[in-house]
Amino acid sequence: MNEKGTSNFKNVRKQNYEAKKMNNPRKPNKKDGNLLPWWVELLFVQIGLPDKILISILKAKKDSKELIKKDKKLLIAFLFFIATLAYFYPVIKHSKNKLNCEAIATKYIIKNKNISKISKRELKMLSTNFCYGGEEIYEIEDLKN
Repeated sequence: MNEKGTSNFKNVRKQNYEAKKMNNPRKPNKKDGNLLPWWVELLFVQIGLPDKILISILKAKKDSKELIKKDKKLLIAFLFFIATLAYFYPVIKHSKNKLNCEAIATKYIIKNKNISKISKRELKMLSTNFCYGGEEIYEIEDLKN
């Protein structure tokens, strides 16, 4: 009798579990069609862009996820390289502008001041001074007069 009681109890318990499972489904298998991302809703439903564009966007998204999974180290190295270039770009640009200014100032000094006794070092010094707002060129002119 004891064996019948335990097997009967197991059957009742199994039936209760199945009944609860039938009454409370966790997630429906079908996805609700109204849950589109906001950008899909805006661009393709409201505005009416062609579906080919959506297909290409979703394909590119899938391919980019696969690429990121495969080549994570290479992408990090590439981003580090780009960040380094972006960090040093202002320094490089300033140096280029400084060299251009010095070349133009050197030509200006040679052309307008007619100074023949100045060495190349002094000429470079004067052109650098002129580019940074110095007024030594005007003092040279005053000494000549």
